[in-house]
Amino acid sequence: MNKITAITFRHWKPVVLWNLLVLGLTGYIATVTPRMWDATVQLTIPATNGNLDASLGILGSLRKSDSSISAIGDSQLQMQKSILTSDTLMENVLNKDPQKTNFQSVSAYKSLFEISVDENSRIITVNTKGLSPKIAKLRTNNLIALYQQRLKELRQQNRLSKRQFSAVELEEARKKLMSAQQSLAEFKQSSALVDAEEQTKSIVTTIDNLTKSQLEAVSLAEYNQNRVSTLSNVLSMSSNQAIRSLSLGENRDYQFMRGKLAEIKAELSELRAKYTDNHPAVRELIQQEQVLSNRIQNKVQMTSGGIPIDTTVTGEGEGRAGLIEQLILAETEASGQQKRAQLIQNQINQLKSSLDSIPNQQKTLLELQRNVDVAEGVYKGLVAQVQQTNIDVFDVYPNVEILDSTRVGNNPISPKKSLMILNALLAGITGSIALILLLERRNPLLSPQDLKDMKFPMVVSIPQLKNAELTAELISDSDDNQVKFQRLASALSLQPLNNRHLLITSAMESEGKTTVTLGLGKALVDLGFRVLVVDGDFIRAELTQDLGFTQELNIKNEVISIAPNLDLLPTTPRSGQIVKMVSQGRFQQALADAESHTKYDYVLVDTAPVSATTATALMTAQIPNVLFVVKPGISFSNSVRDSLQQLMEHQAQILGLVVNGVEDSAKPYKQRLNEQVINT
Repeated sequence: MNKITAITFRHWKPVVLWNLLVLGLTGYIATVTPRMWDATVQLTIPATNGNLDASLGILGSLRKSDSSISAIGDSQLQMQKSILTSDTLMENVLNKDPQKTNFQSVSAYKSLFEISVDENSRIITVNTKGLSPKIAKLRTNNLIALYQQRLKELRQQNRLSKRQFSAVELEEARKKLMSAQQSLAEFKQSSALVDAEEQTKSIVTTIDNLTKSQLEAVSLAEYNQNRVSTLSNVLSMSSNQAIRSLSLGENRDYQFMRGKLAEIKAELSELRAKYTDNHPAVRELIQQEQVLSNRIQNKVQMTSGGIPIDTTVTGEGEGRAGLIEQLILAETEASGQQKRAQLIQNQINQLKSSLDSIPNQQKTLLELQRNVDVAEGVYKGLVAQVQQTNIDVFDVYPNVEILDSTRVGNNPISPKKSLMILNALLAGITGSIALILLLERRNPLLSPQDLKDMKFPMVVSIPQLKNAELTAELISDSDDNQVKFQRLASALSLQPLNNRHLLITSAMESEGKTTVTLGLGKALVDLGFRVLVVDGDFIRAELTQDLGFTQELNIKNEVISIAPNLDLLPTTPRSGQIVKMVSQGRFQQALADAESHTKYDYVLVDTAPVSATTATALMTAQIPNVLFVVKPGISFSNSVRDSLQQLMEHQAQILGLVVNGVEDSAKPYKQRLNEQVINT
C-alpha cells in the first residue's frame, strides 16, 4: 500500500492534469451535446394458419405446417425486424425526413432507430430519436407508414415470383408426368404386359390347354399312322403306290383307253374267228390295239413315276379303291395331326419364352409406374401450392397492426448527466491508472529487487526521521537521532578512505543526502572524530540553507563551526559556470584552504544530485570515495542506475549504499526502558 501511495504521489501532476482534462471534456460534451427525445410505438403480428393439406401419392402429403416457405415464430419476428432496418426502407424514410440534409449516409440515419422484438408476445417495439418531440414523432409515423407500404410491395413481389416460379415448375412437372406416362404406355404396348400376375396366370392356363391339345393331336397322328400301316399291309403297297394306283384308276383318259382297248380286243377276237391275221380288218385292229397299248403303257409310266402300281384299280366300287381311299385319308389325318402337334409345340415354346421374360419386364414396368407416381405426386404438390399462394403470402409478410400509437416522453433521453458523470469517473480512474502504469514503466521506482541486484561493499538503512525540523534533530543531543546513524558511522570508520574524504550524493533531489551528511557527521563526532561537512551543492546550497547560515556568508565562504568538532564549509547558490569552476580546480582549492587551518579526521562533501549536473561526477577526480543515497518511494530505478554508471565512468569508487527512509517499527531501547520503569 505504501508503495502504491508513493507511486501515485510521485506522478500526481500528470494525474491531476489528466483528471482536469477529463473533467473539462465532460463539461464541454455536456454543453455542446444536443438534446434528444425518444418516440415509442408498439406493433403486433397476429398468428396465421393456412389450410393446405394435399395428398402427393407415394410422396406422402403436403401440409402447410411442414412447408419451409413460410416463416413462423422467432424467425418471422426477426424477418420483420430486418425489414424495418433495411436500407431500402430507411432510404424512403430519410427522403421524407425534414432534417435529411444533416445525414451523410443511410447507416448514420439508421442509428436513430432501435427495434426490439418480444418472441413471447409477438410484439415489436420501435424507438426513434429526434432533436425535438415533433421530429421524433414524425419520424416514427413515417417509418410505420412506409413499413406498411413496403410490406404490400413485398407481398406483391412474393406472389408474382411464386406464380412465375410455380408456372415454370408446374409446366416442367406436367411434361415430366406426360413423359413418364408415355414411356409406361409404350412399354406396355411393346411388351404386351399390363398386369403381370393376371397375364402370368393366363399364359400358364393357355400352356396347359395347348399341352392337352398337343397330346390329343399326337395320339390321333399315331392312330392314323397305325391305320396307314395296316392298310398298306392289306393292299401290299405303300401309300404312295396306292395313291398313284388310285390316281391312274380315276384317270378318265386311262379308263377310256382301257375300255377302247377292250372293245378292240373283243372285235379282234371276233374277226380272228373269221379271218386270219393278214386280213386288212384284223391288221387294222391289231395296229389299233398296239397303239392303244403303247399309249396305256406310257400313261402308266407317267403316273407311276417309276414305281410299281396296281393298274387294275378303278374309281368305282368299294374294293381296293375304297381301301386306298381309307389309306390316303388315314395318312393325311396322321400328317395333319403331326403338323398340328408341331404348331402347338411352337405356341407352347413362345408362351414359355414370354413367361420367362415377365419378371424382367415386370421390374421395368414397376420402375416406370413408380416414375409416373412420383411425377404425379410432384405435379399435385405444385398444383396445391399454386392454389395456396394467396394464403402463403400473408404467412411470410403478415398484416402488422399498431398496438400502441406513437408516444413521446416529456424529458429528453440524452445527454444523461448521471451516465456522463459515471463515464467521467471511470475515464478519470482508468486513465489515471493507465497513465501511472505508463509513467512508472518508463521510469519505475527503485524496488527491493533492484537493491538486491546491486553489489556494494557496504549497505546501511536509515529509518525515517519523525521530526520535521531536520536541523534541530541532528544538532540536538537526543540519543534517538544519533542511534540512526551510529551503524553507518561505525561501518564507515572501518573503511580505508583516501585522505578520509567522502563524497555523499544521490541520483535526484529529495532522497536525503543532506540528511545523511549531517547525521553521519554528527555520528562521527560522537565517535571522537573531527569532521568538516562541505556544501558542494552549488545549485541550491541546501546544506547551508538548512543550517541557517546563508546570511552570515561572506565572499570567501570561510569555515563555520556548527557544533563541537563539527565544522561547515558553506556555499552560495550559483547560476552558471559550475562545471567550469570544478574542472578548473577552484573547488579543490577552496577545500584545501579550509583544511589548511584545521586538521580534520573526515571531510564529508554534500553534492548536488548526479542527474542535475555533471559537476558532481567531476568532483570524483579529487574525491573518488562516494557514499550513494537512495530513498524508497522517491528514487527512480533508471535514474539510480544511470547515476551509478556515470560515477563509475569517472573512476569513482562506490564505497557504500545508504537506504534512507526505511520504516522502523522497533522503539528505541531508552524509551522502552523508561516505559517499563513508569509501569512498575
